[in-house]
Amino acid sequence: MSLSIRKLTGRVGAVVEGVDLTVPPDPSTVTALRDALNEHKAIVFDDVDLDNAGQERVARWFGELTTAHPNVPAADGTTHVLAVDSETSKADEWHTDVTFVVNPPQLTTLRSIVTTPYGGETLVANAGAAYRDLPEPLRSLADSLRVVHTNQYDYARPDATTQQRQEYDRIFVATPYEAEHPVVRVHPLTGERGLFIGGFAKRIVGLSSSESADLLRIFQSYVTRPENILRWTWSPNQLLIFDNRITQHYGVDNYDDHPRRLNRVTVAGDTPVGADGRRSEQLVGDASHYSGAPAVAA
Repeated sequence: MSLSIRKLTGRVGAVVEGVDLTVPPDPSTVTALRDALNEHKAIVFDDVDLDNAGQERVARWFGELTTAHPNVPAADGTTHVLAVDSETSKADEWHTDVTFVVNPPQLTTLRSIVTTPYGGETLVANAGAAYRDLPEPLRSLADSLRVVHTNQYDYARPDATTQQRQEYDRIFVATPYEAEHPVVRVHPLTGERGLFIGGFAKRIVGLSSSESADLLRIFQSYVTRPENILRWTWSPNQLLIFDNRITQHYGVDNYDDHPRRLNRVTVAGDTPVGADGRRSEQLVGDASHYSGAPAVAA
């Protein structure tokens, strides 16, 4: 069966068929999948027959893996798998994964383990389209700005009511991290520019907290325009891969108290570069135990 790609929306998302994820791929398949990610930003596979080791193996097609998280422990018996579990956290705020380190993951893979009878969708937004939607004066301004991202903020949930969720939040912030990134990141493979902000972005360098909040709110409103968003409804045994360098995502908390679990594996990424050629910098914390920093993670 030959590989085929079916678009899900005009700006973001595609379903990939004809790829057997249980066998080693040939180079042309990996190239085709990378090309699909460059174009569609997020790709989905249905009816996958993968366990944790299989998910790690597929993620390695795209590069070396990170550990599960800089602070949060890996799922039992693994090194690279993070359980995105409603028992401990609900990632119901727009964010890009782990942007509080100097080299955030280049790709995120999510595999459905426990799905909900309704709701529980994952939204993925195309931050490149958002940048192109900006009026030219705002694009020029964004190109010139740097922003500090930090984990010292509960991006997942304002109301940690259970002991498990309180403990997760405590672990999440236990070791502080801050990284300074460009507001506009240049994609290392395509040259496409995208807004590199989201829930961990806290203050724009050289501006006050209120000025930072106002500007970030304006830029973020372009990321989350409906036409830039894929709303993915989960079924069992699916794999979603998105380019963490040029997307944001959001787990919709609309499934009441039903359990929901996705297993996450991320691929190590390069250090972001802005429109002016400046690279990101780590300001607080050493996350070298979490991820190496390849020059360009192709």
